[in-house]
Amino acid sequence: MDPTVEEYIAGFPPAVQEVLRAVRRTILAAVPGGEETISYQIPTVTLHGKPVVHYAGWARHVSLYPVPRGDEDFEHRVAPYLSGKGTVKLPLSEPVPHDLVRRQVELLLAERHQS
Repeated sequence: MDPTVEEYIAGFPPAVQEVLRAVRRTILAAVPGGEETISYQIPTVTLHGKPVVHYAGWARHVSLYPVPRGDEDFEHRVAPYLSGKGTVKLPLSEPVPHDLVRRQVELLLAERHQS
């Protein structure tokens, strides 16, 4: 049986849990009506049963997947956090840019409405 999102988060050290919960709140605030599940063994926020964004905790960072295409401002702001084409890595050693996380999720929602 898959763990719940809360069980997933509880498996990390307290400092990582704090960041994961903050990222989780930001994502859920950006997806009205969003639901949580575990997919690919990581927390996923869905809307109407379809995934919007996945996030995961690691020893030194929190990752968000996938990375949407955005305007020039978003592309410039997200560039330092990119790891490969489809991953944003937010270092635990820095404050989380919650406005950037929210923008990423908003762009992912916009992409879903276009398809």
